Formats: sequence, C-alpha cells, structure tokens
Amino acid sequence: MDFQNIVEILQATIDHTVRQQAEEKLSEMHKIIGFAPLLLQVVMTDQVAMPVRQAGVIYLKNMISQYWHERHSNVGEPLPFNIHEQDRTLIRNNLVEAIIQAPDLVRVQLGTCMSHILKHDYPGRWHDVIQKLKSYITSDQPNTWLGALLSIYQLVKNYEYKKPEERAPLNAAMTVFLPVLHQRLVQLLPDQSEASVLIQKQILKIFYALIQYFLQQDLVTRPLFQQWMEALKQIMERPIPEQTLQIDEDERPDLPWWKCKKWAMHILARVFERYGSPGNVTKEYNSFAEWYVKTFSARILDVLLKVLDGYRRKQYVTPRVLQQILNYLNTGVSHAVCWKVLKPHMVDIIREVVFPLMCYTDEDDLLWKEDPYEYIRMKFDVFEDFVSPVTAAQTLLHSTTSKRKDVLQKTMGFCMQALTDANTDPRQKDGALHMIGTCADILLKKKIYKDQMESMLQNYVFPLFRNELGYMRARACWVLHYFCEVQWKSEHNLKGALELVHMCLTQDKEMPVKVEAAIALQMLITHQPKAKEYVEPHVRPVIQELLVIIRETENDDLTTVMQKLICTYTEQCAIIAVEMTQHLADTFAQCIDSEDTGNEDKAITAMGLLNTIETILTVMEDHKEIMIHLEGVVLKVVGLVLQQQVLEFYEEILSLIYSLTCSSVSQNMWQVLYLLYENFKEVAFDYFTEMMPCLHNYITVDTQAFLSSPKHLEIIYNMSKSILTSGEAGEDAECHAAKLLEVMLIQCKGVGNIDQCVPLFVELALERLTREVKTSELRTMCLQVVIAALYYNTPLLVETLEKMRLPNSNEAITSQFITQWFRDTDCFLGLHDRKVCVLGLCALMDHQARPEPISSAAQSFLPALLMLFEGLKRAYAHKAALEEGEDDDDEDGEDDEDYDGEELGSDEDEIDEDGQEYLEALAKRAGELDDEDWDDDAEETPLESYLTPLDEDDCMVDEFVIFKSVMQTLQGREPVWYNALTSHLNEEQVKELQEVIVMADQRKAAAESKRIEQQGGYQFPQQNVPNAFNFGTPVTFTGGSKS
Repeated sequence: MDFQNIVEILQATIDHTVRQQAEEKLSEMHKIIGFAPLLLQVVMTDQVAMPVRQAGVIYLKNMISQYWHERHSNVGEPLPFNIHEQDRTLIRNNLVEAIIQAPDLVRVQLGTCMSHILKHDYPGRWHDVIQKLKSYITSDQPNTWLGALLSIYQLVKNYEYKKPEERAPLNAAMTVFLPVLHQRLVQLLPDQSEASVLIQKQILKIFYALIQYFLQQDLVTRPLFQQWMEALKQIMERPIPEQTLQIDEDERPDLPWWKCKKWAMHILARVFERYGSPGNVTKEYNSFAEWYVKTFSARILDVLLKVLDGYRRKQYVTPRVLQQILNYLNTGVSHAVCWKVLKPHMVDIIREVVFPLMCYTDEDDLLWKEDPYEYIRMKFDVFEDFVSPVTAAQTLLHSTTSKRKDVLQKTMGFCMQALTDANTDPRQKDGALHMIGTCADILLKKKIYKDQMESMLQNYVFPLFRNELGYMRARACWVLHYFCEVQWKSEHNLKGALELVHMCLTQDKEMPVKVEAAIALQMLITHQPKAKEYVEPHVRPVIQELLVIIRETENDDLTTVMQKLICTYTEQCAIIAVEMTQHLADTFAQCIDSEDTGNEDKAITAMGLLNTIETILTVMEDHKEIMIHLEGVVLKVVGLVLQQQVLEFYEEILSLIYSLTCSSVSQNMWQVLYLLYENFKEVAFDYFTEMMPCLHNYITVDTQAFLSSPKHLEIIYNMSKSILTSGEAGEDAECHAAKLLEVMLIQCKGVGNIDQCVPLFVELALERLTREVKTSELRTMCLQVVIAALYYNTPLLVETLEKMRLPNSNEAITSQFITQWFRDTDCFLGLHDRKVCVLGLCALMDHQARPEPISSAAQSFLPALLMLFEGLKRAYAHKAALEEGEDDDDEDGEDDEDYDGEELGSDEDEIDEDGQEYLEALAKRAGELDDEDWDDDAEETPLESYLTPLDEDDCMVDEFVIFKSVMQTLQGREPVWYNALTSHLNEEQVKELQEVIVMADQRKAAAESKRIEQQGGYQFPQQNVPNAFNFGTPVTFTGGSKS
C-alpha cells in the first residue's frame, strides 16, 4: 500500500467498467493501519487530479462517519473495525490545515469529517484544537481564516440543539472565540471585497448557530451583545456594491454581499422574536427582553425602515432579506416602543411594500403559463411559506390590522378603492382581494364589517368567477375559501357561491383554478350547514373530477378535500368507492414509480393518497360487500410497498392493513401476515410498534383462525422474541412485544389450547428481567405476561415456574417471581393492568397445590389487592368521567360573540400569557422529564388500547366479584389458609376489605340489571305481596384472629 497505488485505485473508481474491482480493493485496504492518513494525503495533494481527490475525500468521509467512534462487541462476537488510534492522531493533527488549504469542492467533505471527529473527540482526545483554531483566526495570514471559521462552525453545529446544561464544552470554546470573532468581523467590515464578505458571512453563521435556540447570557454578556448588535446594524446599513446590479436578479441572492445581509437579518429577527419580545418569552429572558426593546428596537427599526424605503423606490432587495425584515416588523407591532417608530410609516408600508408583494406578478404569470403544475406546487408548498416574503407580508398585515387601531379601516379603504375603480389593473385587484382575504377572520368578527361581507362577495367576487383571466378566477375561489364562515343572509347567494365553485372545479380549463375551487368547496361544506345539501346532487361528478386532478397535480391538499367529501357523503360514495380507491391506488403507484421518487412533495402526496384510501376503508367498514372488493384493490397497494420495501410509507400501509383486519381476516390478509413477517426480519425491525395494531387484530378478530395454523403463533412469538432479546429495540418496543404475548394468553383462554406456548412465553418474559431494565413499565409488562399465563392456566403456570431455575442455581424461580410481583404491585397502573393483576392474585390464592413460596407470601396478598382495588376505583371513575365528558363536548356550542376591543392602544404592549406559560411548560418538561417518568396516579396506560376479552364492556369476568367469590370459597374450604391471608389485617384494612365486598355486590347487581335490560327489561308477574321480608344474612369477612 503506497501513495501512487491509492491514487490509481481511486482513479479506477471513476471508471464504471472497473469500478467494482477498485471498490473491492479499497474495501480490502481500509482496515490497514496507515490507510486513512495516506488517503488524507492524497486528497490534499495539488498534483492529483480533482476527480480523484473528490473520490478520495468522499471515501475518507464515509470511513470517518462509520469507523471513527469506538464500537464494542458483545461476548462471543468478532471485534468491530475502528480506525486505529495511531491513524486518528495523525488525522486530528492535520485536519485543520487540510480544511484551510483545500479547494471548495474538497473542503465541504472535510468539514463533515471535522464534524464527526469533534463530536466524538472534543474535548476529551482533542482539547488542543481550540488553541490551534484561535491561532489561525488571529493570524495575519487571511488565507487561514475561512478554513478555521468553517471548523468552528462545525463545532457549534454539534451543540446547536443541546440543552444549556450540556453545552459546557462549547461554552469553554466560545469564551475563547467570541471576542476574537467579533474583533475579526469589525476589522473586515470596511472591506467590501468578495473574500472579506465571505469571511464576515461565516462569522455570522457561527453566531446564529450559537444563539438560535439558547442565548446564554453568562457567555454572551450584555456588553458583548451590544458590540455584536452594532456590527449587525452596520452590515444592514452599508450599501451593496454597484457592480452587483449587473448580475441577473435570479442570481443575486447567491452573492456574498446579500448572503451576509441575510445572516445579519436572521440573527436580528431570531433574537427579537425568541429573546427580545417582552411578554412572549420564557421567564429567564424577561429582563433581557425589556432591556433589548428599550436599547435596540428603535435603532434597528430605523435601519430596516430605510431598507424598505429603498425597496419601495424600486431598489433591489433579495426575497429572504425582505422576508426577515417583515418578520422583524411583525414582532415589533406588539410592542408600544416599536409601534411608536412604525406607526407613522405603517400605512405606506402596507400600500407600497405589502400590497405589491400580494399582487400577481410577472414571475407568477410566466410560471402559470409555462408550468401550471409547478405553479400549484409552489403556491401550496408549506416549506416555501417559511421563506416567502409574500407569507411574511400576509402575517404582518394580519398582525397590524388585528392589533393596532385604525389600520384595518385604512387598509379596507385602500382595498375597496382598488376594487371599485374601473381603471384598476387586474393584478392590483388580485392584490386587493388577497389582502381582504388575509383579514377575513378579523372582518367577520368586527361589527362594522361582518354584515357587509356577503354584499362584498356578491358584488366584487362572484363576477370574477367568469373573468377571462385564470388567476382572477383562482383568486375568486381563494377568497370564498377564506370567507367560508360568513353568515349568509340569503340562501340564494350561498347556493350561487357553491354553483360558481362547482363550475370552476368541473368546467374550468386551468388547473390552478380547479385546485383552488376544490379547496373552497371543502371549506364551504365544512363551515356552511346548508352547503352539504346543495352539493349532494353533484357529489359523484365532483369526486370523479377531483380524482383526475389529484392524479395530475399530485397535490396533498386535495387528498384532504377528498377525505372530507368521503366522510360527508358516505352513502353516495359507497356506489363509487371501489372506483375511487382504484383511481387513488393507480395514482399512488404513479407517484412511487416515477423517476423523481426522492421528491419530498411527491412523498407527502403519496402519504395523503394512502390516508385517503384509509378514510374510504373506515367509512365503508359497515358495507361488507363493498369491503370485499376494496380489499382486493388495497392489497395491490400494500403488496407494492411491502415487496419493494419502501420504508417511508410503512406507517400508512400498516394503517391500511389494520383497517382491513378490524372486523374480519380474509385468507388474503393471512398471507399479508407472512409478508409482514418477512419484512420485519429483513428491513422493518424498527417498525414493530407501528405493526402492533395489525398484529393485535390478527390475534383478536378471528382467534379460531389465528390458532388454526401453528405458523401464525410462531410468527407472533418469533417477532416478540426478536424484540425482547435483541438488546437494540428499546424498552418501548419491548413493552409492546410483552403486551402481544399477554394478549395471546388472555385471548386464547377458553377459545383454544396454547398450553405448549406457556413455558416459551414465560421464559422469554422472565429472561428479559434478568438483564437491565430502566423503566417500571417494561418490568411490570414482563411480569404481566407471567400473570396472564397464571390467569390462562394456573396449574400449568405454577408447574412451569417450579421447573424453571435461577441462573447458576438449583432453586426454582417461583420465589423470586412472587417477591418481584409483590414488590412491584404499585407499578401496575390503569384499568387493564390492575384487573389482570387482581385476577392473577385471586388465581394464586385459589390454587390448592401451593408451593412453599406462595404459602410464605400469605400476608402480602390482601394488602396488595386492597391497593389495587383502590386504584381500580379511581380508574373506573376516571373512565366514567371521560365518557361523560365526551357527551358534554357534543353539546357544546360555538361562541359567536362579536369580537371587538382587542386592538392595542399606541402605548400598549401585547402580552401573550398563554404562550409564555406554554413555552415555560415545554422548557420545564424538556429539563425535568425523561422517558421513565410516569404519573403514579395515572388511570390509563399507553398499551390499554390493545383490548382483550377482559376489557370489553360486556365482559362477564368482574375482578371484584371474583375476589369475593374466592374469599368466600377459601373461608369455607381452607380456613387455615384463609386465616393466614387475613389474620394480620389492621382495622383500616378490614374496613377497606368490607368496602370491596360491598362494591362486588353492587357491581354484580348492576351487571345483572344491565343483562335483564338488554333481554327486554324486567318482567313483573302478578303476585301477592308478603307482609314481611327476610333479606337473609349478608356475607361478611372477619379480620381473622389477632395473635
């Protein structure tokens, strides 16, 4: 292995005819000590061809990401490969210099290498990197600065999302770097050369990453913060070089001068919104926020208003800079000190900045004509909203008109003038309607406007549905969408609105118009009770048209429209359900078979299609004949995803399988179980918890069919075993696996014989308890498997425990299991778990062939049971309250009071108390809670949704009644054992025991009453009423003799 040999092999990887052999050689060489440093040397040699250096740096990056950190093997497994410490030292010693010297194409990959190494080695193995980087930043050699800054950026990014208490190593580094970075930034500010501005931009990116989620005020002190704010102010004030105007507008946002301003605005907007907005920050920033607003807001706003004034006078500003400026103003609107600065300019900003942004543009027109599908994608792209100045303009307009007096009135006056003037350009009318629609929710709550909105729609919007310009027809649909909650005085007008929308959806030739019409129709059906009746005769053609539009546009919003129509017109959809589902299935296949499979929008649309198919299955579940046909269509989709192993759609596919197995399991669906198992073994191990609802259905929906093939049992057992023994699944998945075993045992009691499985299930659960368990949930769930086996077949379980041995011991495991069970009784929560625990304890008490460990624990039974019964009372009360609460929710009406008086005076601040509390609660939860935390008084557990026969409303197994029966039996059958169980009870416990017995009688009577009612009610034969009644003697339990 030498330098030239590696160069030749890397060269060969570029040639597709010999690539495979070259990659095999690299695979053989990469474990040799010295290979990784030699690879870095090749990458850094200028005489080597650039494609070879690129191939080398990518291979090095992959090696470092896979093999840098220490990986350990389990006992008996071969040692995994790690890059040798000798090689790691050589790479650490040379990486900073490599990044400094590397050309851009190589530097990016080396930056990823730096990130991985810092993540694992700083501060432990590489504490001296800080001083090395500082020496390069403070050097008088400018060519060293950018590489050093890129390395610092990787360090900060590694800690970007970490909580303050986890940031100590970063803080130690930034204490060194921050003054130096600021000094270098200030030094470079007068220099407007491209190289200088690139370095300034990188410094700003470091500062933004440092403060994006936490502003640590002991690190960024107020004097230091003031210095940074002054530098940011200067960056926003300084002009862009004249020569940039020669560059095409589409390319200007990528120029370093504009990127520098963009990052300066990122910092300003982030600091103001997250830390500097009094009344809207968490309590640790209250003092800072007050100081920020008083110290900086007016000065920063003056600078930003100058930028907007230039934009108003047609000076170029990049979209992202403009967006961030509008965001900053939007935060400022809520604060009196900022409003004082903004108020004189706000009407002009709305008219000359916001309004032009909200008008239809040349760019819109070009895209509409050349690629209407891309136009639709862009207009409905939620990610685009985060960076669009149009969305920022909408937000600013809404905030200002809702929070500050007179702004709405002046804005509406301006908009109505544009609409009523016959000479107004159609694009300006589009902008005016865009502004009015943005304020729709405010207008519909204001007394002086809400009664006029129907007239406005009738006079200025309805005529636009027949406008020759497509974008105006689309805007008309959009406006109706936003005014969907208007209170129509005239049913004729509502019907007219629906007919116009229907016309655009089914007859218009322009696809963007159809999309807007579909969404408007959905919103009108949702918010106008009469709309459902008017649309009903047209449902079938509307749905058929919508299916075509969805296929052609692959727009996710339209799948939501389809779901609304399906849920609203269930009976009408039943006729065409199979046709609809086939269409959606074909569109889904088109989405995932296209060349652009990695496209995020296509993936979102595909998920929406699957969700729509699921909606059809849900609403058609009572139409058995239709479901048979639907199953065949949906199975093709399921097979497509599972056979191609398209993991990103597994959750949706598993939901479809769940829907297809809720009421029955066909022969085809049993075949899907086998396919699921193969996927689980090959690629879907991590999807076990998502598979759980389907697996639960397979066990519970048709238990006889489940038990008809040993293969079914084997699949469920093997999947659970893989999860419980892998050591990699995580405790949540392990809880689900144990739950599946418990469900099988309870479900099969009295239905089928799975005696041969009991030892396997019990051994699997108890074996998991021999290894580290972090959460009480997993511990109790494993115990619950054994308890369920006890309920399933008590003698068999006791025999199984007696045969099992503790590790390295001849002692039966029974004693340890009993001890652990009683120790953890208080960890059984919710209805199901407590009920199973009670039934298990009752079965154990009632078992006559008791091993010694059970007899020895006599005094533990009743205290544990009394605690469980107390919890059950709370759990039943909680369940009843929830059910009653659901009924109450159905009766709640909408609060339709007029909305007035929420505007702020010029000297008032908006205080978002709810938002503050929410932020503080989130912060507290993030800081205090971990996965192990669970409320001791929790009356529901996450796994209770997986029902068993014990959880059904008409379940005849009542734990209170069974307990009373067992105690009654023991008192007569085995008085010595009964006395051992009860003799130690104190007066309070005896009282609690009597209450449980009373509860048992009450529950038995209630169940009997319900049964009689279901059979047709009570029958009262005519009888003579006796003169006296003999109620008999109620069953009582003594507390046993006191010793």
